[in-house]
Amino acid sequence: MRSEVSSKILGCGMAVPPKILTNHDLEKMVDTSDTWITERTGIKERHILGDEEVISTYAIKAAREALERAKVSPDELNLIICATLTPDFLMPSLSILLQKGLSATKAGAFDLSATCSGFLYALSLADQIIRNNPHWKILVVGAEALTRKTNWEDRTTCVLFGDGAGAVVLGGVEKDKGGIIDFILGADGSNWHLLTLKGGGSAYFPFDKRLPKEEYYIRMQGREVFKIATRMMEKIALELLERNQITAKDLGLVIPHQANLRIIEYLRERLELPKDKVFVNIQRYGNTSAASIPIALYEAEKEGRLKEGDLVLMVAFGGGFTFAGLLMRW
Repeated sequence: MRSEVSSKILGCGMAVPPKILTNHDLEKMVDTSDTWITERTGIKERHILGDEEVISTYAIKAAREALERAKVSPDELNLIICATLTPDFLMPSLSILLQKGLSATKAGAFDLSATCSGFLYALSLADQIIRNNPHWKILVVGAEALTRKTNWEDRTTCVLFGDGAGAVVLGGVEKDKGGIIDFILGADGSNWHLLTLKGGGSAYFPFDKRLPKEEYYIRMQGREVFKIATRMMEKIALELLERNQITAKDLGLVIPHQANLRIIEYLRERLELPKDKVFVNIQRYGNTSAASIPIALYEAEKEGRLKEGDLVLMVAFGGGFTFAGLLMRW
Protein backbone atom coordinates (compact mmCIF):
# COMPACT_ATOMS: atom_id res chain seq x y z
CA MET A 1 0.00 0.00 0.00
CA ARG A 2 1.45 3.36 -1.09
CA SER A 3 2.01 6.03 1.52
CA GLU A 4 -0.47 8.90 1.69
CA VAL A 5 2.42 11.17 2.58
CA SER A 6 4.88 12.73 0.19
CA SER A 7 8.08 14.61 0.95
CA LYS A 8 8.44 18.21 -0.13
CA ILE A 9 11.30 20.67 -0.25
CA LEU A 10 10.55 23.26 2.42
CA GLY A 11 13.58 25.50 1.84
CA CYS A 12 16.77 25.78 -0.20
CA GLY A 13 20.18 27.31 0.46
CA MET A 14 23.54 27.63 -1.24
CA ALA A 15 27.02 28.99 -0.55
CA VAL A 16 30.17 29.25 -2.67
CA PRO A 17 33.65 30.60 -1.92
CA PRO A 18 34.16 34.25 -2.89
CA LYS A 19 37.36 33.50 -4.82
CA ILE A 20 36.67 33.25 -8.57
CA LEU A 21 38.94 31.64 -11.15
CA THR A 22 38.09 32.79 -14.68
CA ASN A 23 39.01 31.25 -18.00
CA HIS A 24 41.42 34.15 -18.52
CA ASP A 25 43.10 33.25 -15.23
CA LEU A 26 43.51 29.68 -16.48
CA GLU A 27 45.14 30.94 -19.68
CA LYS A 28 48.04 32.05 -17.51
CA MET A 29 48.29 28.68 -15.75
CA VAL A 30 47.97 26.08 -18.50
CA ASP A 31 47.93 25.83 -22.30
CA THR A 32 44.29 26.76 -22.92
CA SER A 33 42.10 29.70 -23.92
CA ASP A 34 38.79 31.25 -22.97
CA THR A 35 37.46 30.38 -26.44
CA TRP A 36 38.54 26.72 -26.18
CA ILE A 37 36.96 26.28 -22.73
CA THR A 38 33.73 28.11 -23.58
CA GLU A 39 33.13 26.28 -26.85
CA ARG A 40 33.72 22.84 -25.33
CA THR A 41 32.12 23.24 -21.89
CA GLY A 42 30.11 26.47 -21.61
CA ILE A 43 32.09 27.42 -18.49
CA LYS A 44 33.33 31.00 -18.07
CA GLU A 45 34.36 30.97 -14.39
CA ARG A 46 34.24 28.87 -11.24
CA HIS A 47 34.41 29.52 -7.48
CA ILE A 48 37.32 27.89 -5.66
CA LEU A 49 38.33 27.47 -2.04
CA GLY A 50 41.08 29.67 -0.67
CA ASP A 51 44.22 27.99 0.63
CA GLU A 52 43.05 28.09 4.26
CA GLU A 53 39.39 27.26 3.59
CA VAL A 54 37.44 24.00 3.96
CA ILE A 55 34.22 22.93 2.27
CA SER A 56 32.39 22.37 5.58
CA THR A 57 32.30 26.17 6.03
CA TYR A 58 30.15 26.52 2.93
CA ALA A 59 28.07 23.42 3.62
CA ILE A 60 27.11 24.93 6.98
CA LYS A 61 26.28 28.30 5.37
CA ALA A 62 24.07 26.64 2.76
CA ALA A 63 22.36 24.53 5.41
CA ARG A 64 21.64 27.54 7.61
CA GLU A 65 20.00 29.38 4.75
CA ALA A 66 17.90 26.33 3.83
CA LEU A 67 16.74 25.98 7.46
CA GLU A 68 15.91 29.67 7.69
CA ARG A 69 13.90 29.62 4.45
CA ALA A 70 12.12 26.45 5.58
CA LYS A 71 11.36 27.99 8.98
CA VAL A 72 12.86 24.90 10.63
CA SER A 73 15.23 25.14 13.58
CA PRO A 74 18.30 22.91 13.81
CA ASP A 75 16.90 21.09 16.85
CA GLU A 76 13.90 20.03 14.74
CA LEU A 77 16.12 18.05 12.38
CA ASN A 78 15.93 14.27 12.64
CA LEU A 79 18.62 13.45 10.08
CA ILE A 80 21.40 15.04 8.04
CA ILE A 81 22.53 13.41 4.80
CA CYS A 82 25.53 14.90 3.05
CA ALA A 83 26.40 13.92 -0.53
CA THR A 84 30.07 14.50 -1.13
CA LEU A 85 33.19 13.10 -2.75
CA THR A 86 35.47 15.60 -1.04
CA PRO A 87 34.77 15.91 2.71
CA ASP A 88 37.15 17.81 4.97
CA PHE A 89 38.30 14.50 6.45
CA LEU A 90 37.65 10.80 5.92
CA MET A 91 36.71 10.75 9.59
CA PRO A 92 34.72 12.47 11.00
CA SER A 93 32.29 12.74 8.11
CA LEU A 94 31.18 16.04 6.63
CA SER A 95 27.66 15.42 7.95
CA ILE A 96 29.03 15.20 11.49
CA LEU A 97 30.75 18.57 11.05
CA LEU A 98 27.42 19.91 9.83
CA GLN A 99 25.61 18.51 12.85
CA LYS A 100 28.12 20.18 15.15
CA GLY A 101 28.22 23.47 13.23
CA LEU A 102 24.42 23.76 13.21
CA SER A 103 23.99 22.49 16.81
CA ALA A 104 21.51 19.97 15.44
CA THR A 105 21.92 17.77 18.49
CA LYS A 106 18.87 15.56 17.85
CA ALA A 107 19.84 14.61 14.30
CA GLY A 108 21.55 11.50 13.05
CA ALA A 109 24.14 12.15 10.35
CA PHE A 110 25.98 10.33 7.60
CA ASP A 111 27.73 10.98 4.27
CA LEU A 112 26.78 9.42 0.95
CA SER A 113 29.16 9.04 -1.98
CA ALA A 114 27.66 8.72 -5.46
CA THR A 115 29.75 11.38 -7.23
CA CYS A 116 27.75 13.85 -9.34
CA SER A 117 24.52 11.89 -8.79
CA GLY A 118 24.98 12.03 -5.01
CA PHE A 119 22.46 14.77 -4.26
CA LEU A 120 19.65 12.94 -6.07
CA TYR A 121 20.63 9.67 -4.37
CA ALA A 122 20.45 11.43 -1.00
CA LEU A 123 17.19 13.20 -1.81
CA SER A 124 15.59 9.91 -2.90
CA LEU A 125 16.69 8.19 0.28
CA ALA A 126 15.38 11.05 2.42
CA ASP A 127 12.04 10.84 0.59
CA GLN A 128 11.63 7.17 1.47
CA ILE A 129 12.51 7.79 5.11
CA ILE A 130 9.95 10.59 5.38
CA ARG A 131 7.20 8.46 3.84
CA ASN A 132 7.67 6.12 6.81
CA ASN A 133 8.24 8.96 9.30
CA PRO A 134 5.92 11.77 8.16
CA HIS A 135 6.84 14.18 10.95
CA TRP A 136 10.59 14.01 10.31
CA LYS A 137 12.62 16.90 8.96
CA ILE A 138 15.71 15.93 6.97
CA LEU A 139 18.54 18.16 5.80
CA VAL A 140 20.08 17.06 2.49
CA VAL A 141 23.32 18.73 1.43
CA GLY A 142 25.52 18.43 -1.62
CA ALA A 143 28.98 19.88 -1.01
CA GLU A 144 32.19 19.52 -3.00
CA ALA A 145 35.75 20.84 -3.10
CA LEU A 146 36.74 19.31 -6.42
CA THR A 147 39.49 21.84 -7.05
CA ARG A 148 41.38 20.15 -4.20
CA LYS A 149 41.42 17.02 -6.39
CA THR A 150 42.29 18.84 -9.61
CA ASN A 151 45.59 18.52 -11.46
CA TRP A 152 46.30 22.10 -12.56
CA GLU A 153 48.76 20.81 -15.16
CA ASP A 154 46.08 18.74 -16.94
CA ARG A 155 44.40 21.09 -19.43
CA THR A 156 41.61 18.61 -20.15
CA THR A 157 40.29 18.49 -16.56
CA CYS A 158 41.46 21.59 -14.68
CA VAL A 159 39.06 23.81 -16.64
CA LEU A 160 36.00 21.85 -15.53
CA PHE A 161 35.62 21.95 -11.78
CA GLY A 162 34.49 24.36 -9.08
CA ASP A 163 33.68 24.31 -5.36
CA GLY A 164 30.46 24.99 -3.48
CA ALA A 165 27.51 23.68 -1.52
CA GLY A 166 23.74 23.50 -1.84
CA ALA A 167 21.18 22.34 0.70
CA VAL A 168 17.48 21.57 1.05
CA VAL A 169 15.23 20.80 3.99
CA LEU A 170 12.72 18.02 3.32
CA GLY A 171 9.50 17.49 5.24
CA GLY A 172 6.32 15.42 4.97
CA VAL A 173 3.15 16.77 3.34
CA GLU A 174 -0.13 15.30 2.13
CA LYS A 175 0.29 13.82 -1.33
CA ASP A 176 -2.06 16.30 -3.00
CA LYS A 177 0.16 19.18 -1.84
CA GLY A 178 3.04 18.31 -4.15
CA GLY A 179 6.45 16.88 -3.41
CA ILE A 180 8.56 14.05 -4.79
CA ILE A 181 6.63 11.83 -7.21
CA ASP A 182 9.15 9.31 -8.52
CA PHE A 183 12.86 8.66 -8.93
CA ILE A 184 15.37 6.40 -10.65
CA LEU A 185 18.73 5.40 -9.20
CA GLY A 186 21.20 3.44 -11.25
CA ALA A 187 24.83 2.51 -11.76
CA ASP A 188 27.10 0.89 -14.32
CA GLY A 189 30.54 -0.17 -13.13
CA SER A 190 31.64 -1.64 -16.45
CA ASN A 191 33.35 1.59 -17.50
CA TRP A 192 34.62 2.73 -14.12
CA HIS A 193 38.13 3.26 -15.50
CA LEU A 194 37.03 6.18 -17.70
CA LEU A 195 36.71 8.57 -14.74
CA THR A 196 38.81 7.93 -11.66
CA LEU A 197 40.39 9.30 -8.50
CA LYS A 198 42.54 6.41 -7.32
CA GLY A 199 44.98 7.92 -4.85
CA GLY A 200 44.11 8.19 -1.18
CA GLY A 201 41.93 5.11 -0.85
CA SER A 202 42.87 1.82 0.77
CA ALA A 203 44.20 0.38 -2.50
CA TYR A 204 46.61 3.27 -3.01
CA PHE A 205 47.03 5.02 0.30
CA PRO A 206 48.57 8.51 0.68
CA PHE A 207 52.26 8.69 -0.28
CA ASP A 208 52.11 5.19 -1.81
CA LYS A 209 55.16 5.14 -4.11
CA ARG A 210 53.55 2.61 -6.44
CA LEU A 211 51.15 5.26 -7.75
CA PRO A 212 52.14 8.18 -10.01
CA LYS A 213 51.25 11.57 -8.55
CA GLU A 214 48.71 12.14 -11.36
CA GLU A 215 46.51 9.41 -9.87
CA TYR A 216 45.93 11.52 -6.76
CA TYR A 217 43.85 13.82 -8.94
CA ILE A 218 40.73 13.36 -11.06
CA ARG A 219 41.50 11.64 -14.35
CA MET A 220 38.99 11.42 -17.17
CA GLN A 221 38.73 10.13 -20.72
CA GLY A 222 36.47 12.97 -21.75
CA ARG A 223 35.21 11.84 -25.15
CA GLU A 224 34.06 8.45 -23.87
CA VAL A 225 32.50 9.94 -20.74
CA PHE A 226 30.61 12.47 -22.88
CA LYS A 227 29.08 9.71 -25.01
CA ILE A 228 27.89 7.71 -22.00
CA ALA A 229 26.60 10.78 -20.14
CA THR A 230 24.45 12.01 -23.01
CA ARG A 231 22.95 8.57 -23.58
CA MET A 232 22.21 7.85 -19.93
CA MET A 233 20.73 11.25 -19.06
CA GLU A 234 18.35 10.99 -22.00
CA LYS A 235 17.39 7.43 -21.04
CA ILE A 236 16.67 8.38 -17.40
CA ALA A 237 14.58 11.41 -18.37
CA LEU A 238 12.48 9.52 -20.90
CA GLU A 239 11.91 6.59 -18.55
CA LEU A 240 10.66 8.85 -15.75
CA LEU A 241 8.30 10.64 -18.13
CA GLU A 242 6.96 7.43 -19.64
CA ARG A 243 6.26 5.60 -16.40
CA ASN A 244 4.47 8.64 -14.97
CA GLN A 245 2.45 9.07 -18.17
CA ILE A 246 3.55 12.62 -18.90
CA THR A 247 5.45 14.28 -21.73
CA ALA A 248 8.32 16.73 -21.65
CA LYS A 249 5.87 19.49 -22.55
CA ASP A 250 4.16 18.93 -19.17
CA LEU A 251 7.33 19.93 -17.33
CA GLY A 252 7.73 23.35 -15.78
CA LEU A 253 11.50 23.06 -15.59
CA VAL A 254 14.33 20.59 -16.10
CA ILE A 255 17.34 20.94 -13.78
CA PRO A 256 20.21 18.78 -15.06
CA HIS A 257 23.59 18.23 -13.48
CA GLN A 258 25.86 21.02 -14.68
CA ALA A 259 28.81 19.12 -16.13
CA ASN A 260 29.02 20.36 -19.71
CA LEU A 261 26.78 22.72 -21.68
CA ARG A 262 26.90 20.42 -24.70
CA ILE A 263 25.47 17.55 -22.61
CA ILE A 264 22.71 19.83 -21.32
CA GLU A 265 21.92 21.07 -24.84
CA TYR A 266 21.80 17.49 -26.15
CA LEU A 267 19.26 16.59 -23.47
CA ARG A 268 17.18 19.69 -24.18
CA GLU A 269 17.07 18.93 -27.89
CA ARG A 270 16.14 15.28 -27.34
CA LEU A 271 13.27 16.37 -25.08
CA GLU A 272 12.29 19.01 -27.67
CA LEU A 273 12.14 21.75 -25.06
CA PRO A 274 12.74 25.50 -25.44
CA LYS A 275 15.79 26.95 -23.71
CA ASP A 276 13.74 28.59 -20.96
CA LYS A 277 12.53 25.16 -19.78
CA VAL A 278 16.04 23.91 -18.96
CA PHE A 279 18.03 25.60 -16.19
CA VAL A 280 21.69 26.38 -16.87
CA ASN A 281 24.23 28.05 -14.57
CA ILE A 282 27.39 26.13 -15.51
CA GLN A 283 28.91 29.30 -16.94
CA ARG A 284 29.27 30.72 -13.40
CA TYR A 285 30.20 27.65 -11.35
CA GLY A 286 31.63 24.89 -13.54
CA ASN A 287 31.06 21.31 -12.47
CA THR A 288 30.51 21.19 -8.71
CA SER A 289 29.54 17.50 -8.69
CA ALA A 290 27.05 16.69 -5.90
CA ALA A 291 26.57 20.42 -5.22
CA SER A 292 25.56 21.12 -8.82
CA ILE A 293 21.82 20.37 -8.70
CA PRO A 294 21.04 21.91 -5.28
CA ILE A 295 22.87 25.12 -6.30
CA ALA A 296 20.87 25.19 -9.54
CA LEU A 297 17.65 24.44 -7.67
CA TYR A 298 18.29 27.36 -5.31
CA GLU A 299 19.01 29.79 -8.15
CA ALA A 300 16.01 28.63 -10.16
CA GLU A 301 13.73 29.37 -7.21
CA LYS A 302 15.36 32.77 -6.58
CA GLU A 303 14.88 33.70 -10.24
CA GLY A 304 11.17 32.83 -10.08
CA ARG A 305 11.47 29.93 -12.50
CA LEU A 306 9.82 27.47 -10.12
CA LYS A 307 6.10 28.06 -9.70
CA GLU A 308 3.85 26.26 -7.24
CA GLY A 309 2.42 23.19 -8.93
CA ASP A 310 5.16 22.97 -11.57
CA LEU A 311 6.48 19.55 -12.51
CA VAL A 312 10.26 19.58 -12.09
CA LEU A 313 12.63 16.98 -13.50
CA MET A 314 16.19 16.64 -12.18
CA VAL A 315 18.74 14.34 -13.83
CA ALA A 316 22.38 13.58 -13.08
CA PHE A 317 25.25 11.41 -14.21
CA GLY A 318 28.62 10.92 -12.54
CA GLY A 319 31.75 8.86 -12.16
CA GLY A 320 31.44 5.21 -11.28
CA PHE A 321 29.27 5.39 -13.27
CA THR A 322 26.20 6.48 -11.35
CA PHE A 323 23.05 8.04 -12.69
CA ALA A 324 19.82 9.34 -11.18
CA GLY A 325 16.60 11.13 -12.04
CA LEU A 326 13.88 12.60 -9.84
CA LEU A 327 10.44 13.96 -10.69
CA MET A 328 8.65 16.26 -8.26
CA ARG A 329 5.82 18.76 -8.10
CA TRP A 330 6.98 22.08 -6.73
